[in-house]
Amino acid sequence: MARIVLTGKVPQPAVDLLRGADHDVQAWDHDHTVERDELLQRVQGADVLVTLLTERVDGELLDAAGSQLRAVCNVAVGYNNIDVPACRQRGVIATNTPGVLTEATADIAMALILMTTRRLAEGERLIRSGQPWQWGMFMMLGTSIQGARLGVVGMGPIGTALARRARAFGMTIGYTNRGPIDPALAAELDAEFLQQDELLATSDVVSLHCPYTPDTHHLIGAAELSSMRNTAFLINTARGPVVDEAALVAALEGGQLAGAGLDVFENEPQVHPGLLGRDDVVLIPHLGSATVQTRTAMATLAARNALAVLAGQDPVTPIS
Repeated sequence: MARIVLTGKVPQPAVDLLRGADHDVQAWDHDHTVERDELLQRVQGADVLVTLLTERVDGELLDAAGSQLRAVCNVAVGYNNIDVPACRQRGVIATNTPGVLTEATADIAMALILMTTRRLAEGERLIRSGQPWQWGMFMMLGTSIQGARLGVVGMGPIGTALARRARAFGMTIGYTNRGPIDPALAAELDAEFLQQDELLATSDVVSLHCPYTPDTHHLIGAAELSSMRNTAFLINTARGPVVDEAALVAALEGGQLAGAGLDVFENEPQVHPGLLGRDDVVLIPHLGSATVQTRTAMATLAARNALAVLAGQDPVTPIS
């Protein structure tokens, strides 16, 4: 019987799947995250850790678990919270949950495009404030996206899913990537491959879908923001540190951008105070995968990875 430690609360079907295999499953039943000192104690003796992106999986945590630790199964597609080289040094397999959150995250990105361009959050705040208002021809005018160019930074599964949605709304598609995508997919989306500087300079909406790595830290900073159209909008559903938030605030204050829609933040859960009072910014609390179905699928995939490793099999979705 193996010891499986869940470092955060996950949907019950994933817990049931793990317990159905007759392992010793240590679940976390509270909504708040585990404090670091308690976490280091909880993981002791674990054969597998099922982790959330809020936990820092580093050498300290791996060593606290012990030399018998076989796998870290992250309930997220991104894994910047995991020190993958440290796992490899200790012979620990690391896994993530790609694929199952693609559509939900693309939905959120499309929603942020609509919310920013049509000023929906601003309008909702106006109604809830109780201020008097009256319909008028020039009241709270937004920007139409029909015929506008969407610039996708990172044309992976989520970027592709967003591009399909944007096409349905009448947008044209440009993208930048490590390389051109499959010609058949490019033809389907009528998507044009561009270098990043050209993409930023020519897009009406720029949406970020690249992984967070040392190479993408502050990928969008002052220089990149200044190269964008002052009528353009920036959308981020990737990872917060891909954007230099201080530079974004300065660009918005200087009128270099029309607005931004953010689901992720550089120092999450803290948000740069310069963003909080702005009506041209939509801020939501990391809801990209936040549907019952998606979060259950993510946790269940992590559980399947854990069980595969314990059975001596290859995990379903290892981190390469």
